[in-house]
Order: sequence, then structure tokens, then C-alpha cells
Amino acid sequence: MHEPSVIAAMAQASVNQGAAGVRIESPAHVEAVRNGVSAPIIGLWKRQIPGYEVYITPQFQDAEAIAQAGADIIAIDATLRPRPQGETLETLIAKIHTDLGMPVMADVDTLENAIAAVNAGADMVGTTLYGYTAETSHLKPPGFNLLTQLVETLETFIICEGGIASAEMAKQAIALGANAVVVGTAITGIDLQVKAYCENVRSLKLNS
Repeated sequence: MHEPSVIAAMAQASVNQGAAGVRIESPAHVEAVRNGVSAPIIGLWKRQIPGYEVYITPQFQDAEAIAQAGADIIAIDATLRPRPQGETLETLIAKIHTDLGMPVMADVDTLENAIAAVNAGADMVGTTLYGYTAETSHLKPPGFNLLTQLVETLETFIICEGGIASAEMAKQAIALGANAVVVGTAITGIDLQVKAYCENVRSLKLNS
């Protein structure tokens, strides 16, 4: 499932059936998708750096690689956690704007970090990290309460991402004021969907 050709095929199928754009991880995947999809690509690169918790496009060099691969928007971890090489949220966003000429999607976990990201120049904000940081680890996506706070507080493009497991959830996010919704595993998790089907079928046999 992680092969670039597989990711590209899923992206093409999604756009063919009405997706407004795709969010793609890693330069290899972005490049493969760009070759077959003209719809907007939100690009990111998950990088595990020893000693640091930020992992979604944590450094400028990661953003640069994503841009060169063909992304239209760069998604970054926009929490205020420490970053390698003395970079800050402000300097990272500014450099993406000036050196790459590209808009930035700020992946956040809290309202406070969302406000800081917008003040730092982020062009759009997503609820992506809700439930995935130490501060929000006790919470479970989708972050509809965070989404509501963002809509009420910020005047920017807001994306609901994380835990959207059905069309009904996506509709709820839009009703709450999201400008767009990112759907991940519910569409791309083919292996997990097959596993769930098989487990359900086996349970029927056991109960019969």
C-alpha cells in the first residue's frame, strides 16, 4: 500500500470520483501523484528526528523537497514544540513563503497553537494533530470541538482532518463551519477495510 504507484492510483481514483484535492506524504509519493493528477496537492513529509516531537515537515529542507516534488501547498506541524537547527514556526513559514512562494497549511492540536500559526503567517489551519500530541493525547479525533473553536475565533481557511470515518462525519464538519475536510484511512485504508470485513464474516460463522 505504501508503493508510490499504489498511492498515485488511489489519488487518481479519488479525484476521478469528485475529490477536490489530495493530501500526500513524502516526496516520492507527491511526485508519483503529480504525474497523474492535476488537482491541488497538499504535500507533507513525516520525519522522525531524534530528540524532537515535531514530525510533519519539521524543517525547511523537508518543505523544499515536497515543493520540488510538485505539491501546491505545504503542510507543517504548527505546534510550538522545539524544532531542529533553531528553526521556529515563524521562520519556517516565512521561508516557505519567500523561498518557495507556496502557501502553508498549519497542522495544529489546540486553539492556542492555531492562533499562533495564523499570527506567524499560516494560510490555512487544520485540526490534524488533535489527539496526537502530549497536550491532547486524552482526546480522540475527530476534533469537532476544536473545529468549532477555530471557526468562532479565526478568519482563515479551516480544514477538518483526523478521524473522519464516514460521509456523515464529513457533513457534520462542514455544518460546523469547516471550509474543507480531509478523509484519510476511511478511503485509503483498504487493508484495514478488508480486515474488518473478514473479522465480521468470521464472527457470523462463529455465532451461527
